[in-house]
Amino acid sequence: MTLVAGVCPNGHVSYPTHPRCPDCGEPQEETLDLSERTAEVVTWTTSTATPPGVRQPNTMAIVEFDLSDEGLTDDFVRALGQVTTEDVETGDEVEPVYVEELRDPDVGIKEPESQDWDGYRWDPV
Repeated sequence: MTLVAGVCPNGHVSYPTHPRCPDCGEPQEETLDLSERTAEVVTWTTSTATPPGVRQPNTMAIVEFDLSDEGLTDDFVRALGQVTTEDVETGDEVEPVYVEELRDPDVGIKEPESQDWDGYRWDPV
């Protein structure tokens, strides 16, 4: 699994990627790897009523990756994801950490094979 944002020819950036830019409609033909960057927590919440197989409580955060050094139209892109800890505050610096299993595939009503949920969590730096 990769953590990539889409970039259109006009320098607009979106996460997740889209076939066409949500801002101008141009094809997003380039990508920008976010997995080696740090981000800042914009806002966060903790859910205590989670779907089957998702940890309880489940702290989630919207984070902002600074792209001002990329020379693009957009200076940042935001992403939503789980946080590795409940100890997080707005303004904290976090880094993406790859996780093979974001939820337990053996819990729920669907076949476990269809519940392959890997991805990234935000880990405070």
